[in-house]
Amino acid sequence: MKATHLYLLLHVFLSTSVLVSTFEPFSTTALVVGIGATLGRTIYNYLHESCEPKWIALNATGLQVDLDRKLFGQHIASRIILKAVSGFMSNDNPKKPLVLSLHGWTGTGKNFVSQLIADNVYKEGMDSSFVHIFTSELHFPHASQLETYKSQLQQWIKGNVTNCAHSMFIFDEMDKMHPGLIDSIKPYLDYYDKLDGVSYRKAIFIFLSNAGGESITQTALDFWKAGRDREEIELRDLETLLSLAVFNNKKSGLWHTSLIDKNLVDFFVPFLPLEYRHVVQCAMAEMIAKGFQPDPSVADQVARDVVYFPKTERVFSVKGCKTIESKLDYYI
Repeated sequence: MKATHLYLLLHVFLSTSVLVSTFEPFSTTALVVGIGATLGRTIYNYLHESCEPKWIALNATGLQVDLDRKLFGQHIASRIILKAVSGFMSNDNPKKPLVLSLHGWTGTGKNFVSQLIADNVYKEGMDSSFVHIFTSELHFPHASQLETYKSQLQQWIKGNVTNCAHSMFIFDEMDKMHPGLIDSIKPYLDYYDKLDGVSYRKAIFIFLSNAGGESITQTALDFWKAGRDREEIELRDLETLLSLAVFNNKKSGLWHTSLIDKNLVDFFVPFLPLEYRHVVQCAMAEMIAKGFQPDPSVADQVARDVVYFPKTERVFSVKGCKTIESKLDYYI
């Protein structure tokens, strides 16, 4: 397919070169050079990722299908993510960047959802040069270098947004980030048209954190003890509780952050703890991903081998679906 398109582009270039042969030498040279430069840019942009709609455009249907079929036990997160991302990407003139803060215990799907968003916004998915991931312990390990990290982070974000307005920044392990660091990018998340000639309003910022997991889990457990279905849990049951828990958590990178204080986080997205049935779904999906015929008996074995809490009731998986891939290697 690419070869066919390249052939057509080269054919147009060569045909144009013949047509301009009747012009004056100077005009002919200038025109051919101009056409050649344009053609060169066209071929380059066709073969190499660029900040153009061909490479960056939301596949809303794809995102909805992925959330419905691949994310288990997260009815609140699925609904918020779909509406937030679809609404933002369909707005040609957003007032501020999209800022999502995803919270919950490990293995509940926070990183996975980030991947689904990237896969349905960028043609290259997580491999896109416009998707940037920061991991606290890897990129910002030393508290003594906090001021240096602030400066580097500002420069990195400014440089990448200058290169492409539709950049995505994912901050993993926010609960391990040094308090105060994330405030350095507060101006970029605010309602500014431009800062030093750069507009950040089309960028997406996603924060991933285990902070607030206790509040989410306790709410889910309260519903279970009351005999209520987990699908009855709504965002209003968790959002205020979650934002306060994160804001007041001294071990969180969002502790007393101006991002929360100034209401710059668009959505606090809770990820509920996963039950046995969700772990079974994860195991079935992983078998399909590995190219195996899904086997319910194997999925059941894997799910039973997972540790659950509270110890007596065994309601929620301690590690969600995080260890499913490695456990399947033992059973298959």
